[in-house]
Order: sequence, then structure tokens, then C-alpha cells
Amino acid sequence: MKIFVINGPNLNMLGIREPSLYGKRSYDDLCSLINKHADEIGVSVEIFQTNSEGRMVDIIQSAYKSCDGIVINPAAYTHTSVAILDALKAVDLPAVEVHISDVESREDFRKISYVRAACVKTIAGKGFEGYTEAMDFLAELCFSACSGKK
Repeated sequence: MKIFVINGPNLNMLGIREPSLYGKRSYDDLCSLINKHADEIGVSVEIFQTNSEGRMVDIIQSAYKSCDGIVINPAAYTHTSVAILDALKAVDLPAVEVHISDVESREDFRKISYVRAACVKTIAGKGFEGYTEAMDFLAELCFSACSGKK
């Protein structure tokens, strides 16, 4: 099984940007955690980060026939991008929306998620561990589908 982990704008600034919301761990720390967990659960993972909406669409489109599921933190594009929603719908892969902070307890505009309509699950407010939970969910979903269970 192969999972794409796609991160949006400003996540490369983890540890620097608003540590009271996002913590003090860096983006490199996040990538290390994701890679370690992938090894532990026996999945292949590719990690991407972009500050560009168009690049994020390109990455999602490249997932078509290249991977089995997507973990996506579109960051600010969550609340603005129909293009990312459309890309997720086009590739028709199970996707889990992840947010490090609890977006529901923040500004009103952050409660709006365009991408959620194309995702099978949303995980928010669990810090970096939300990514590992999303990976576990996708691995179990793939296992269930491959073994004929629902």
C-alpha cells in the first residue's frame, strides 16, 4: 500500500509559526514521524509540501494510479479551494483531511472546509499524531477492501 501525504501552505514553517497553536516541533520532525510510522505499519509513503495551490492540484492528480490513499492537510486552502476539492474528486482515492490544530475552535472561517466533501474522514486538533491516525485509518480501509470486508 502506498499513501501520499500532502501538506499545504506554511506547514514548512512548523516550529516557528504560532507555536502556541501548532507546537514547537518542526516540519522535519513531522516528516520523520510520518516515515517512522509508515515503516511500523508496513506502508510506503511519499510526503509533499507546497505553498502553491496549483502545485497541490498537480500532486493530487499525480496520485491517480500511483497510490492507494491520500492524507491531506490543505492548510489555508481548506477554506478557499474548490480546485483542490475537484482534484480530490477526480482521482477518486480515499482521502483523510488532517489539521494539526482544532479548526472548529478557531475563527469562524476556519470551520468551512471545501475539501471535506471529498474526504472519508477528518482528523483535527490531535497535533502531529493526527497524521499517524489518518495513515492507520487508510491502511485499515485498504486492508478491509482487499479482504472483501466492509
